[in-house]
Amino acid sequence: MSCKQTTETGKTLIAMDAANSSNVQLPLYVGTSGWAYAIWKPDFYPKAVAAKNFLKYYATQLTAVEVNYTFRRSLSEKAATGWMADVGPNFRFALKANQYITHIRRLQNVEEAMQRFLPTLQPLASQLGPVLFQLPPNAKADIAVLRDFLALLPRNFKAAFEFRHESWFADEIYQALHDHNATLCIAETEKLNTPEIRTASYIYFRFRQPSYSADELQKLAERIGRCVADGLETYAFFKHEEDPRSPHNAVELLNSVRNKGGAGSSGE
Repeated sequence: MSCKQTTETGKTLIAMDAANSSNVQLPLYVGTSGWAYAIWKPDFYPKAVAAKNFLKYYATQLTAVEVNYTFRRSLSEKAATGWMADVGPNFRFALKANQYITHIRRLQNVEEAMQRFLPTLQPLASQLGPVLFQLPPNAKADIAVLRDFLALLPRNFKAAFEFRHESWFADEIYQALHDHNATLCIAETEKLNTPEIRTASYIYFRFRQPSYSADELQKLAERIGRCVADGLETYAFFKHEEDPRSPHNAVELLNSVRNKGGAGSSGE
């Protein structure tokens, strides 16, 4: 499967060549940002499910989770081992990179920090999805910094980059990501929507709007379905809410794409 540049309405896009992949069932990983929310009970988590078993139940409904815990703390082997015991072999964990790397150092001079961070991911290695490198909103584009950072990533390491300043949405940034098979995180918020540019063999969505109507969810499912059909390993996460809309939206999206025959098996 190769990646090629195409031009459409004046914009350069990175498009995946899906030749010979039309009959391949690729994984679809859908979930939320976190799972340990008591407020989701009993609407999402049944009354009988104890808090310690939330992840085990969550994994029967969804196929991935985005872990924000690692943004501020190091992941312990004990915690990672416990998570792995609660999910099936096809479930995936997407972890947010530590804030020292993304927000304090802003990807600059982080060789030692990466050497400390990467080994903590090892207990999840067999079920590790992309690591999310989310930059602060006021961090402007710097192609040299990005290329130097990408050079630090191990071979076959999945990385998603969420840029929250519009200066990053440029061809040279997309090309740098493509050169390292790193994906642009397609984030949708009240303040900024990332253009849907494909830069890798996998793609990562963050749906962060306050709410989604049934029609909007259907349109998201159509977008996700196209990515899967085009041969992309696809990740999609909704933010957590003060009510259970988020996991229900994720379940609806996952089932909608599956029902159209675009995704593989569940996370169990």
